[in-house]
Amino acid sequence: MPDQERTEDPPTLPVATMRRAVLTVAALNFGYFFVEASVALAIGSVSLIADSVDFLEDTAVNLLIALALGWSLRNRATAGHVMALILLVPAAAAIWQVVEKVADPTAPDVTRLIVTAGGAAVINGISALILLRVRRHSGSLTRAAFLSARNDVAVNLAIIAMGVVTAVTRSGWPDVVLGTVIVLINVFAAREVWELAAQERLAARALAGEEID
Repeated sequence: MPDQERTEDPPTLPVATMRRAVLTVAALNFGYFFVEASVALAIGSVSLIADSVDFLEDTAVNLLIALALGWSLRNRATAGHVMALILLVPAAAAIWQVVEKVADPTAPDVTRLIVTAGGAAVINGISALILLRVRRHSGSLTRAAFLSARNDVAVNLAIIAMGVVTAVTRSGWPDVVLGTVIVLINVFAAREVWELAAQERLAARALAGEEID
């Protein structure tokens, strides 16, 4: 019956498949965190420092997803809310670095900045491709991981463009401005994940027969 088939939910991937995907992404992010953080501290780049913290945040998010897969709808909603808050960690780190950089807007080393951001874009691009297949399964959990990886690619490309501008202007202000943009990107991603988790919590209450105001 065609009408009935159209109303059915898409099949859910095996938990083992989704867990393998997020654990692979967690390993990639954890490894590159050390690379980017060391370069960021060496050249004093606000945007790279914020991005390196983001790699560590992505590691935590994907490890949390690996633990939460297979949980009930209500528990997945709780995990989704936790991950929305985790997404704000890089934003807080970026704010702190921006405040410090404003007092001394020295331009970072452009060559190392661009090369490091290029490597980050490759890692995040691979992560996004891995998560592309599982992003529509397990609700806000895998959606959070995919959104984070996708946004990170955009951030990395922006850092490369900022490096070019820095090379031309020889100013540290483009780095400061981009650090502020990274804050906004993570805030919007956190809001979307929070809203998805809230929808799951309402669905869980409905399934349990609870009254919804």
